[in-house]
Amino acid sequence: MNKRTILTGITTTGTPHLGNYVGAIKPAIQASHGDGVRSCYFLADYHALIKCRDPGVVHQSTLEIAATWLALGLDTDKALFYRQSDIPEISELTWLLTCITAKGLMNRAHAYKAAVQENVEKGEDSDLAIAMGLFSYPILMAADILMFNANEVPVGRDQVQHLEMARDIAQRFNHHFGEHFILPEAVIDDNVAVLPGTDGRKMSKSYNNSIPLWLPEKKLRKAIMKIVTNSREPGEPKQTDDSALFAIYSAFASTEQRDEMKQAFADGIAWGDAKQRCFELINSELTTSRLVYEDLLSEPAKIEIRLQEGAERAREIAGPLMQRLRHAVGIRPLV
Repeated sequence: MNKRTILTGITTTGTPHLGNYVGAIKPAIQASHGDGVRSCYFLADYHALIKCRDPGVVHQSTLEIAATWLALGLDTDKALFYRQSDIPEISELTWLLTCITAKGLMNRAHAYKAAVQENVEKGEDSDLAIAMGLFSYPILMAADILMFNANEVPVGRDQVQHLEMARDIAQRFNHHFGEHFILPEAVIDDNVAVLPGTDGRKMSKSYNNSIPLWLPEKKLRKAIMKIVTNSREPGEPKQTDDSALFAIYSAFASTEQRDEMKQAFADGIAWGDAKQRCFELINSELTTSRLVYEDLLSEPAKIEIRLQEGAERAREIAGPLMQRLRHAVGIRPLV
């Protein structure tokens, strides 16, 4: 029986935060433990270059994200664990896909449209300072996915458009050159699709509202205590629908814990008590892994070995597929 392939990656532009953990890393690792599954985990360092011009940041982030996955229990003997830039076939596939992707499709990408809108609102040329990396990165993302014919890709709801684009690109390639690609499906957990940050907006390093995953215990508690809440007093019922605190708690809670907290909100729990519960829940989940993470950071050579082993295994899949794709598009020996 063929294994289903599940693929996920995180861009190497900073320290992993709670949103990365609950939205991508945790569900992907859980999925890798199932029977009949081939899991691919990658460090998206090419994607990092779209926004980051600081080599030191990209390098350090690669170390920290690799250590994160390993500390959280990734079994690299079972799962493919690799650095995007160690698989040259991904770059080659990106070009093949670029050549058949409609520009109009890229024009509709949310990130590009947002950048254009920002320029227009400032009275600037619509494409001012917009690099081709930003414009065409959905194609690179499609190559990441299609290179390993991923069946499922765990994503936040804000990334669903990119999965739809990958499907469109795969269908177009298959139409012209034969059935080479599986059409991937987005997998979303509605409880943690987009984790809010401390200010209620999507948790993001660019908003400066993220809670780093590996904060020491005291700093983690301090960060959670800064989560913005409303002015409702202890004893007054509180709504969960628009509460960043409840959303963050829910991402770590069991169904029973989530229901209990919802009732506590209705009963008028004090914000300080609710934040303390949130801290205790998150800290209890991360304490053991935090120690492993700190040990791994002190021995980067061990992480590099695991990445190189993963790249070798990944290329055993990517190489033969790339040869078939070259042949399909006409790039093949004359004899």
